[in-house]
Amino acid sequence: MLPFALHDYQAYVRTSTGATSFSLVYEMEVVLPFEVDIPSLRAQAHFDQLNVIEGKRLAAMSHGRLYQSNVKNAFDRRVCLRKFSEGDLVLKKLSQVQKDHRGIWAPNYEAPFVVKKAFSGIGLLLMNMDDEELPSPMNYDIVK
Repeated sequence: MLPFALHDYQAYVRTSTGATSFSLVYEMEVVLPFEVDIPSLRAQAHFDQLNVIEGKRLAAMSHGRLYQSNVKNAFDRRVCLRKFSEGDLVLKKLSQVQKDHRGIWAPNYEAPFVVKKAFSGIGLLLMNMDDEELPSPMNYDIVK
């Protein structure tokens, strides 16, 4: 008898809230198993409510996808692909590890370097103005 007592408790309308405890938790009315098999207005209203909830969920998902694509397109419009070729002069960003006593007035970039070899969108081999090659290749994001 416990399942019947629980169902009665969950389906009983409370006077304080004006709703059943089941509807407060699941945002829909409880439907008995035999009401699913027998067509009734109450069961039809329950399934209509489920369809509305599913429609809202799908609309929220499509809105999220639309928002993400808009953010991606806005970012892509601002991104400028940099193309370097051999012989270009570039500035190399100073590493943040080096402390400078000048504080915010310290330079952010080192003296100009010459591009010795440019790899496709990955990195650069640089040499200084005295034709001395730097020991390791540099990424595109630390030069300008």
